[in-house]
Amino acid sequence: MTSKTYRLLGPDGAFYDSATPGLFGGHAKQRIYGRLDCRAAARALAKGDTYRRHRVFFANEASAIGAGYRPCAVCLPTQYRAWRITAG
Repeated sequence: MTSKTYRLLGPDGAFYDSATPGLFGGHAKQRIYGRLDCRAAARALAKGDTYRRHRVFFANEASAIGAGYRPCAVCLPTQYRAWRITAG
């Protein structure tokens, strides 16, 4: 029996293989991360392959932040507001 391997982006910005799927998704060009059920990401994914081509996944929120991604304003509004304050 073969187990599925997931390709995740780590806090150092390098990809690695994981036996467990990521808890957060992101967009590499926009440097945004959010929940996997984000309605904004779902809309973008439904439009075609352009968004999907830059899709990345993170094991957790700390990995996304460590890799330099910002929170999504749609699905993570509290984290986004805190980020806006610190980002100036």
